[in-house]
Amino acid sequence: MTTVAEIELLLREALLALPPWQGVLVTITVSLLVAKGIELLGKTVIPHLTARIEGEVDDVIFKTIQAPLYVSVVLIGAYIATVPLGLAPTVDAPLLAGTLSTLTVLWAFTLTRLGRKVSKVVTNEREFDQTVVPIFQNVWTAVILGATIFLLLTLWQIDITPFLASAGIIGIVVGLAARDTIANFFGGIALYFDGTYAVGDYIVLESGERGRVEDISIRSTVIRTRDDMLVTVPNAVLNSARIVNESTPERERRIRLPVGVAYGTDIDRVEEVLLAEADAENLVLEQPHPRVRFRGFGDSALDFELLCWIGDPVLRGRATHEMNKRIYQAFTRESIKIPFPQRVVTMADEPPAAPVATPDSVVGDGGE
Repeated sequence: MTTVAEIELLLREALLALPPWQGVLVTITVSLLVAKGIELLGKTVIPHLTARIEGEVDDVIFKTIQAPLYVSVVLIGAYIATVPLGLAPTVDAPLLAGTLSTLTVLWAFTLTRLGRKVSKVVTNEREFDQTVVPIFQNVWTAVILGATIFLLLTLWQIDITPFLASAGIIGIVVGLAARDTIANFFGGIALYFDGTYAVGDYIVLESGERGRVEDISIRSTVIRTRDDMLVTVPNAVLNSARIVNESTPERERRIRLPVGVAYGTDIDRVEEVLLAEADAENLVLEQPHPRVRFRGFGDSALDFELLCWIGDPVLRGRATHEMNKRIYQAFTRESIKIPFPQRVVTMADEPPAAPVATPDSVVGDGGE
């Protein structure tokens, strides 16, 4: 089985067997033909083969790497063309390192650009993936940058041991200085993979603030409150806090409307009136059915609670307002009294009797 080293040796011997100008001409011609073949392949054959694949990810990948492939073939051909010239090792080694360095930088830029394009396409095709796009882009760019620097140092035979030692010290310093940023970064990753919430969800924070998630970045989450204010909360805080996501698993939410009626009221009639008003309100869903519960005997009233469902947690305040109006108007029409707390104070009719003197309290004259 022929190895790559053997093929390279045979190719070098074949080129050296030709006159220098012929070797250079043949190498450049072959490289240009191969590059042109790649260009034609990318414009005709590949689009035809990928037409059956759903989505645009494959199209973006091939379009992005087509030009770098063309340039890479030309650069490799240009370097191979120097073989027939018989350059000295002192010239050939730097030339090889320069060619490989150029290819490394070219493909690092291409892969970074490819990551951004693929992220954008995936975000458009799958809405839920937009929560992880900023994290993916930053991690992807950081990995490519680190690999590029390592390859460049290796190609130019630069000892990276001192850099690793310095990087360790610098990493500790940066880690201490940017611990909040790092905590927010990993907090964002944890929130995404845990599926705690997504853009568009309605959440309630541990502090009592509630609102719709507008954006999730690598550092923080932006929430739009009911007062139409944007609140930015660090991901590290959200990752360690108790969060109520009212948009999952379903957006329908139940509201509770407590009401009290006077003692002696027909409780069956109260239940009928409450259910009728719930059925008449457009914000209240028909399924699940509204229901009424007799909760107990209060100090001044019989305690009832109307339970009904709404289509979105954002509608809670409006639905409560409309239902309270309906209940009050209905109770007024039906002469159902809503009592208020009362206190009965009993006043004595006669003043308290004067204290009766005891024998011990009588003062004597001091003699027999």
